[in-house]
Amino acid sequence: MSIEIILVFIILAIVIILFALEVFPVDKIAFFIMVSLLLTKLITPEEAISGFANPATITVLALMIIAIGLETNGVISWLSNGLKNLKGLPIYLMIPVFMLIAGSISAFINTTAVVIVFIKVITELSAKYNIPSEKLLLPVSFAGIIGGSCTLMGTSTNLIVNAIAIEKGVERFTFFEFTKYGILFLVITIIIVSLLYKFLPNKGKTDINKDYNLDEYITKVIINSNSEVIGKKIIDTFFHDNMDVEILRLKRDGIINDRPGKYTILKAKDQLLLRCNLENLVLFKEHKGFSVIKEENKKFILPITDAEGLEENIQVVEILMLPNSPLIGKSIKSVGNFDLQGAVPLAIKKRNSFRHPEDRVFSKKRDEIELRVGDRLLVEVSAKALSALGKIDNITILQQHQEIEVKKKSKRLISLGILIVVVALSAFSIFPILQSALVGVFLMIFTKCLDLGKAYSQINWQVIFLLAGMIPLGIAMSNSGADMWIASHLLALFTEQSSTIIIGILFLVTMILSGFVSNNATAIIITPIAITIATTMNLDPKPFILAIMFAANFSFFTPVGYQTNTLIYGMGMYKFKHFLIIGGSVSLVLWIVASLLLSGTFTV
Repeated sequence: MSIEIILVFIILAIVIILFALEVFPVDKIAFFIMVSLLLTKLITPEEAISGFANPATITVLALMIIAIGLETNGVISWLSNGLKNLKGLPIYLMIPVFMLIAGSISAFINTTAVVIVFIKVITELSAKYNIPSEKLLLPVSFAGIIGGSCTLMGTSTNLIVNAIAIEKGVERFTFFEFTKYGILFLVITIIIVSLLYKFLPNKGKTDINKDYNLDEYITKVIINSNSEVIGKKIIDTFFHDNMDVEILRLKRDGIINDRPGKYTILKAKDQLLLRCNLENLVLFKEHKGFSVIKEENKKFILPITDAEGLEENIQVVEILMLPNSPLIGKSIKSVGNFDLQGAVPLAIKKRNSFRHPEDRVFSKKRDEIELRVGDRLLVEVSAKALSALGKIDNITILQQHQEIEVKKKSKRLISLGILIVVVALSAFSIFPILQSALVGVFLMIFTKCLDLGKAYSQINWQVIFLLAGMIPLGIAMSNSGADMWIASHLLALFTEQSSTIIIGILFLVTMILSGFVSNNATAIIITPIAITIATTMNLDPKPFILAIMFAANFSFFTPVGYQTNTLIYGMGMYKFKHFLIIGGSVSLVLWIVASLLLSGTFTV
């Protein structure tokens, strides 16, 4: 083993650990890969940046832009709108129907975009008709993953594997070449998940008080003319250092201050909106310096989840951070009034992570904590501002749902037509998938179905940089001979073994790795090795390539291998065991079926 191979393995091990522990975002890991390979001279500067010009990277970027156009013009919502008519179905029938629809759409539209729309639709159905969203979100995520593996454009993993195969001299895959396998896998997944749906949680409505560990009541008090706090700064008052009392809003002379600072001087007749526990609420009520405003029902207290009776019609809602949200990377301190359209942030609930499975909630006191994909932000908002809040790109209000506004029906139809053109150009081999996708982007812009400037802000650049950073790692493995070294040692183990066993082992290793590492990263690492093994044994490489392609996508048994799983896991409904039991069962069956199917033991 040469020094170069050892260096590649060291870098590869570090990358896998970083991915699995979620120490850094994937784009930072991608830059680490490029820089470390450059510094160790395993690749040239030209090879280090070659990932940005790779056909797979450009194709993924183009398809993302098309997906943004489809979502902006309401195509995805329109395709999934019929789901609302299924509200009367029993849950055991609703699950397979939702999965079939999600899988079918994901075959042609970016899986993450589809699942995000389904999250919004299911959240609305749950709020209006008390449909248990926790019974549907995980199945929809699984179906989206399987559906994306049915066609060449369904997922970025398929595109990157196809690009590697072409570089290795293997004939490119056609658009529907492996669709029959994907459909069978989708049907199997739907059956298994539908049979195991009772293992999914049934938590009912979210208890915001419990989730965020907030005090139980919001109330409003007026500072009386004889109050001892008049003329004092908030920092000098008796309730400033009381952790059980928090000033959410100050109203003076009709002017509302959503962020009263600790040096704000209090005056008579100031109205304070407070969050406090019952003990302090009673103290305020009995204190002669304050008057607790009573509502029409003569109650002087309002539960935090039912604060609509306040003068400003205030309510507390929870919003979920979706990929590419403009709020990503901001903290409670840096999220301004403009960012939230007038809403006031109260607390952040960090998504469950593999490294930190326990819930993590941070109040205003921990204002340095940044928002990430899957985090939930609790905000206090007036009814007037709620509509504007729901229009922020790439967030969803978990307690209410705002429809995507479609300005013109014609734009929706044109966008759908463009998608059909892209599929047709590739499916009938008129153009390769890259040219077809670029044609689609041009048509989206030319027909004004998409504002390219807006698309730039919505593109998932982390995936683009991940691909651009991982591709040089594949080059380094080839330059150093690491892929040949691994393949030669595996061949020694595979001697006299049937193709079923070989494909089965490769499938299993890839599937396990993709459960903890990005599916794209897994495919880039394993695909060259699989091709080398197949060609060395004089076997058709395509079944081996398909095994890696499907196995890298089948990240079911953990919530961290695929972005849609991570997203729904971060909503706090599921535990790791739900993915392990249901996803593990799906993975086991698909592993056996795929190994037999792709090796030719039986055909469909």
